[in-house]
Amino acid sequence: MGVDGYSARLPARWRVALAVGSVVVTAPALTFGSGIPYASVLAVGSILVQAVALWWLPDRPSAATAVVLLVSAGLQVLYPTFGPGIAFVVLCTYAWLRPTPESLWIVAPAVAAICGPALARERWGFAAAWFGAVLLAWSWGALARARGARRVAEQRQAVLEERARIARELHDVLAHTVSVMVVQAAAADDVFEANPQQAREALRRTEQAGREALAELRIFLRSVRSDEDGDSPQPTLDDVDRLAATLGESGLRVDVRREGGGEPPRAVQLTAYRIVQEALTNTLRHSGAAAADVLLRIDESEVYVRVRDDGTAGGGTDGAGHGLLGMRERAGLLGGTVAAGPRPEGGFEVAARLPIRERS
Repeated sequence: MGVDGYSARLPARWRVALAVGSVVVTAPALTFGSGIPYASVLAVGSILVQAVALWWLPDRPSAATAVVLLVSAGLQVLYPTFGPGIAFVVLCTYAWLRPTPESLWIVAPAVAAICGPALARERWGFAAAWFGAVLLAWSWGALARARGARRVAEQRQAVLEERARIARELHDVLAHTVSVMVVQAAAADDVFEANPQQAREALRRTEQAGREALAELRIFLRSVRSDEDGDSPQPTLDDVDRLAATLGESGLRVDVRREGGGEPPRAVQLTAYRIVQEALTNTLRHSGAAAADVLLRIDESEVYVRVRDDGTAGGGTDGAGHGLLGMRERAGLLGGTVAAGPRPEGGFEVAARLPIRERS
């Protein structure tokens, strides 16, 4: 793999095609007249050496290309009217096989080997034509490699984005429920001997939270496998009340207030729900708050989400946490923003603006 992250490989059948093709293309040179003694013997030897070099082109591209250029120059010296032969094809292939900074060096030797014999005989027209062909052949190969490298980079970026999406979803699915389970288990442990009935109720809520987490995880995994969102229902703004009730059972009183109306796109609703879920999970885990309030405001252009708590430790850090990072990534995918930080009067606030449609 080159420095550009792209690995160009010639299929095995191309070895045979190049080796045989070089013989077919250059063998007619033997029919041309030459004033040099033993020209045909030298030409046959050169053609065979060139065929062997082309067989090793995928493994030793620099050496093989250099051999082809030398053979091209030699055949032009032996048979001035023949031409460069297969040199242009090999030059283009070499520029495709190797990164551009590495293949650029071959241009000058190629010009010397291909154009040199014509210049020595003052055949200016042929020399100019060969010079242009050298630049064109190398450029085509380099352009083909650049396109391949761009495709590889785009594929790699798509994989990284999908990994980030899966990481966000897993975090959102599990972090909230596991936090609730930890709080309920701690509550059960605190009253296990003094109030067994209350401890059993806390354990039942822990079990229910675990079942909900498994169900949501199955839905998520099914959507990942099928790549079809329509078969895997995702939470919407209508599920925020259920989320608040679940947290209420864990000791955090959550008031939900709605303003405006309408039915935002499913992607916007899912993002808004996940932001509320993550903000309340941070409140439950970090802030020591007794109450929180959620505002959902929907108008024609955006969904505004605000989560406030009355904690003393804050619902997270000043933005460096993975949960807050995930919120910002989710909102950013929709062209929205998330602001989070401690409130002057105490507590922590998370506010998000999620556009429903592009602003003009």
